[in-house]
Amino acid sequence: MTLKRLSILLLACLTLTACGGVDPNSPLGQRKAIFKQMLKTSEDLGGMLRGRLAFDGQTFADGAVKLDSLSREPWKHFPQVQEADHTSAKADVWQKQARFQALAQALESTTGELVIASRGQPLKASALAAPMQKVEDSCKACHQEFRDH
Repeated sequence: MTLKRLSILLLACLTLTACGGVDPNSPLGQRKAIFKQMLKTSEDLGGMLRGRLAFDGQTFADGAVKLDSLSREPWKHFPQVQEADHTSAKADVWQKQARFQALAQALESTTGELVIASRGQPLKASALAAPMQKVEDSCKACHQEFRDH
């Protein structure tokens, strides 16, 4: 009897783990993966500037390039019509496309500025704080307007 109950419990757990996940190949899954990479990269860069992580100029410069590259990717994974999947994006993403695209371009611009700032040698955290803050402010502006927290 115990083996039967254990088998049923195991089957139930396996069934539940298969439900509710996001298809990693769907537009939602792809943009979520990109946003997670952007967040991790941004947190590492900010951590170096705020003393949470040791500052390493080359690592920072490489991270700035990575963040700039990533900043250009998620937008192509927002379909023209809002998908039925549960998403953190507000309906305004699809209703206010021009504004959404403007904020996306602003982020791309600020990450590009960060790359340029990270080319100066020797790199100093103090010189990178302002460009990094602009990147963080761009992220925040879009989240406040278009993300359903």
